[in-house]
Amino acid sequence: MKTRLFFRPRAGPFGSWASLFIFISLASGAFAQVASISGTVTKVRDGDTIEVGPIAIRLMGVAAPELGEPLGRRARDFMFRVVFSKQIQCELNGDKSYDRFVASCFLEGKDIGAAVISAGLALDCPRFSGGRYRLLERAEALNKIKLPRYCLGN
Repeated sequence: MKTRLFFRPRAGPFGSWASLFIFISLASGAFAQVASISGTVTKVRDGDTIEVGPIAIRLMGVAAPELGEPLGRRARDFMFRVVFSKQIQCELNGDKSYDRFVASCFLEGKDIGAAVISAGLALDCPRFSGGRYRLLERAEALNKIKLPRYCLGN
């Protein structure tokens, strides 16, 4: 059984980016995790964190550098050009990282995480991706970005 919640914010500086759809699955009468979110990207924090409406999303399996690190600002600027003010779909995995939901996100059916890694501005985070982005990594990123320890395991 699936339940749909509709979040319709008032028009603001982004107009009516409204219609943020959150699908909640109910399994055996118990609350399960949010399955997907569709909406407009209203903020790009960095190369692996965006906001869909008021919801912060951490791209699953993507390790982008922090803003003060090599390629950090380029990764954020790339993400901004690709997704800001655009309608995306995110498939949440049920985890949270600080204030962010963890998800794989898609713009017109294309994986946003794969795009930033293919552009040489982030690395595969194998602990969370299962290695699915490893073959997309670029030499420049491998030489300039330090893979966070949490990507390697517990």
